[in-house]
Amino acid sequence: MKDFAISENPRVQAQLDRLGALSLPQGRLGLDTVRTMCARLGDPQRRLPPVFHVAGTNGKGSTCAYLRAILEAQGLTVHSATKPHLVRYNERIRIAGQLVGDDHLADLLGRVLDASEDLGPSFFEVTTVATFLAFAETHANACVIETGLGGRLDATNVLESPAVCGIATLGIDHEAFLLVPEAGTPAEPLARIAFEKASIAKPGAPLVTQTYPEPALSSVLQTAARIGAPVVLRSRDWWADVSADGIAYRDASGSLDLPLPMLPGVHQGDNAALAVAMLRHQDAVQVSPEAMAQGIRAARWPARLQRLSDGPLTALAGNRTVWLDGGHNPDAGLAIARHLAPLPPMHLIMGMLSSKDPAAILTPLADRVLSVSIVPAPGHDAHRPEDFAPFTRLPVHSFADVAQALAALPGDGDVLIAGSLYLAGDVLRRNGEVPD
Repeated sequence: MKDFAISENPRVQAQLDRLGALSLPQGRLGLDTVRTMCARLGDPQRRLPPVFHVAGTNGKGSTCAYLRAILEAQGLTVHSATKPHLVRYNERIRIAGQLVGDDHLADLLGRVLDASEDLGPSFFEVTTVATFLAFAETHANACVIETGLGGRLDATNVLESPAVCGIATLGIDHEAFLLVPEAGTPAEPLARIAFEKASIAKPGAPLVTQTYPEPALSSVLQTAARIGAPVVLRSRDWWADVSADGIAYRDASGSLDLPLPMLPGVHQGDNAALAVAMLRHQDAVQVSPEAMAQGIRAARWPARLQRLSDGPLTALAGNRTVWLDGGHNPDAGLAIARHLAPLPPMHLIMGMLSSKDPAAILTPLADRVLSVSIVPAPGHDAHRPEDFAPFTRLPVHSFADVAQALAALPGDGDVLIAGSLYLAGDVLRRNGEVPD
């Protein structure tokens, strides 16, 4: 599945059209193509500032947001690469704190595509090499880089000497890609996911983790040991108690009392704590406790339990509060349910890719939903309304888009829009809340 992108800039759109025509050839998996691409462009991945590399099923994007905000609070200049984009492709590449400009983006993509078309690269390989090229050619003090799917075969895994690697929460997602049977990999699903994510580890670079159930924990430890990466494990090497009063963090170097993030959800305290642990277990840059506290409060990450502002879409909901979350797997559903538990039941508007499980969101919210409205996931194959019916006791209504669903809401009650980051991006665009 290609990650479609459009731009109002004709030079960028010309390159995005070239990018959109790419696909991963059947049967080709591995890092050889992206390594060749990098070599043709001077190996930019070897000329980066200190790299903070983050993988995980849920929470890796938020962890990257905390890392960037903390490093910037320290007064450092930071490159960051996150995915997917929500509204504009530019969101994937932040150079020295600013989203890549259109002209620069067009040039980057053109250079990479011109140098590699004969290799048949994928969308993600071109995006990754363009990102490395941008980061290598502009000064910064640090790079924060999020993986895409998995980690072992993700294009970003050509990075050779990160300052530190981190793994956020682990769960079952992207099964069609990450759970394909392969000799020499774990058979148990969560252990296989852990193996894929932990394979971003590099010799000598600390691999900082959350806590995981068996057999995921054993898989992480075995993978890191084989690679030669020291593991810094939560509840063994670092601790963080997240409460209504803040984050009580400690490790061998001491204790910190840190504030809760502004981002909603109890899980955000855990994501912030992982960012702190990564910073405290590397030597490339120095960060003060004051910058950690400031960055945790300053971090923003759109479409993750985001309360939408006043705009054209929310106006259709009247005086209701409208929440937006792009989560689409069971762990994300549980996180949404925990956040909404103290609040009155809400109307649910969902759009979900056909490759995802409707129960992931509907089941945790079973008793928290007033009505269920189904809309398409823009630009992608999506579940039909009848696919959701087995997972809810409520009638399932179908609408052409979110605007129609909002306008038709019955009675009182606030709103949750969920199920897909592609849907979330469309909502942000329509409501005039383009990430910057």
